[in-house]
Amino acid sequence: MSLFHSLADLGQYCIFMGKVFSIPDRWKVFGKRTVAEISKLGVDSIPLVLIISIFIGAVITIQMKLNSTSPFLPSYTVGLATREIILLEFSNSILCLILAGKVGSNITSEIGTMRVTEQIDALEIMGVNSANFLALPKIVAFVVFMPVLVILCMGTSFVGGLGVAYFTEIISYTQLVEGFQTLFIEWYVWYGLIKSLFFAFIIASVACYYGYYVKGGALQVGAASTRGVVSSSILILLFDVLLTKVLL
Repeated sequence: MSLFHSLADLGQYCIFMGKVFSIPDRWKVFGKRTVAEISKLGVDSIPLVLIISIFIGAVITIQMKLNSTSPFLPSYTVGLATREIILLEFSNSILCLILAGKVGSNITSEIGTMRVTEQIDALEIMGVNSANFLALPKIVAFVVFMPVLVILCMGTSFVGGLGVAYFTEIISYTQLVEGFQTLFIEWYVWYGLIKSLFFAFIIASVACYYGYYVKGGALQVGAASTRGVVSSSILILLFDVLLTKVLL
């Protein structure tokens, strides 16, 4: 079974994207909807990002310390390895896999409910490009706000690691800070931000697609949400490999 279940679905996704990325009929309405979607999809995700990041940062620090007990390793090894894991993978790829479940299912269920209740049909009857009207603000909002979530994730993850050093005796606070600062490569931050933009587009666009073409009732909306999350996750992992090869 292919990612979109068939070549027909893949073609339908491409056609859907063609409808989505057209010039909005009313820019003022598009702007208001985009701001509202930034609040709903982005700002409302901040608490989840902060909670996950602080605990994952702490866990990574503890695990790196427990697996770096060799006396031949320099003192900054734990901090350096923790920093690289956070910047290169957790703050973008793993974070987006988590957000695919929260944001993706939210988008699919919202648009899917509008489809089964015939609200999208009503928009079409009024001559509105429903794909553009519903999906474009969500995609633009999530892509625009994703770098903010990634930066918050990076910072909070480091705070979680520092919390382990400050409140426990697992690792020296000074050694951890030294590791965070040693051999820092600025491009790794940009690398994470660039990857997150691709992942944000995948999450929002795939979720919109599955919601827009729901057929049936409430049960099918739930099934579409599941398929959207699974498809987004697989695409994120695929593009993670491709972007890593290209950017690094």
